[in-house]
Amino acid sequence: QVQLVESGGGLVQAGDSLRLSCAASGRTFSDYAMGWFRQAPGKEREFVAAISWNGARTYYADSVKGRFTISRDNARDTMYLQMNSLKPEDTAVYYCAAATIMSGNYSPSDIRYWGKGTLVTASS
Repeated sequence: QVQLVESGGGLVQAGDSLRLSCAASGRTFSDYAMGWFRQAPGKEREFVAAISWNGARTYYADSVKGRFTISRDNARDTMYLQMNSLKPEDTAVYYCAAATIMSGNYSPSDIRYWGKGTLVTASS
């Protein structure tokens, strides 16, 4: 079992930056590929970014490419999502996810463990 806890969400202006963190506990963090998803009101949960076990490979949804950066620190059992140039359409609950397989475009069914989410609101 892996427990995932997100933090760092909040209310910002469009164009601002935020950094989300995901702290993991339980089983060995480096055993899992990790990712971020988001879900806006009335919409399905969608893939945002993914990172491999050792951080060597990263993947992004087209909508965030060039603005968001995913990273991980296996010594701290923590994953991050640096979000720059935030847009109102980035407003959503952001979820941390752990998977036993690596994918460049996860679907929710690929995910083994989920965090409870953190709300990001970018106002115009």
